Amino acid sequence: MRNIAEFTLIGHVGTIRTVGKTVRVTVCANYPFKDKAGDWKDDQHWNEVTIFTSSIQKYVNEHVGKGDLVHVRGRLRQNSYERDGQRIYTVDLIGLEIGRLVKTSAA
Repeated sequence: MRNIAEFTLIGHVGTIRTVGKTVRVTVCANYPFKDKAGDWKDDQHWNEVTIFTSSIQKYVNEHVGKGDLVHVRGRLRQNSYERDGQRIYTVDLIGLEIGRLVKTSAA
């Protein structure tokens, strides 16, 4: 049996940048909640997805832009490192699939 740690993310693109041999895409997902007054609010979460696969990097660079609504699937990778004598834990989102759902119209 194969063990898995996966994620699915649907949200709007904030930034796309190249870092070394990777492409990093920030995607905002909104989670609705009721505040103390009973009004609905959006709780925005920015997620940075790292893309290693060259064909997916090419797709992002050619077809995805800021504000576009995208669907991203991938795997989770937990890492840790030591800084100033303390153990720091991180969770990386490794993008394996990305698709543009809605293109933001240019103004």
